[in-house]
Amino acid sequence: MDARLKAQVRRRARFRCEYCQFPERFAELSFQIDHIIARQHSGKNDTANLAFACFRCNSHKGTNLAGIDPRSGRVIRLFHPRQDAWEENFAWNGSRLNGLTPVGRATISVLRINRPDAVLARAALIEEGISFAITRRR
Repeated sequence: MDARLKAQVRRRARFRCEYCQFPERFAELSFQIDHIIARQHSGKNDTANLAFACFRCNSHKGTNLAGIDPRSGRVIRLFHPRQDAWEENFAWNGSRLNGLTPVGRATISVLRINRPDAVLARAALIEEGISFAITRRR
């Protein structure tokens, strides 16, 4: 993947993880370019299939395309940043992310978005005035 494509994906995401919304500038570990549909599942290496992801979200997502909705117990596809509106699937409750839909809940579960260290890190940033609110759609 060339530097131009990586820079385009980063800018489009406004330098935040497209899953948990963590700002890149406060991350301890380098952010990554995620293939929303993994290459092993025939995912393409183009902007329509690429998302900007923090190391932890991308590591937990791996090649997963689906997860279990903790509420219904059903297998549900994961959030797709190019096709789904973030604010329709997720909402903040302080530093915890809530899933508004089966897609949101399954994604939070698979990516372990509310693991204790992440909740604490987000709480510290919120206390410093950093917002996790979405100001744009897709």
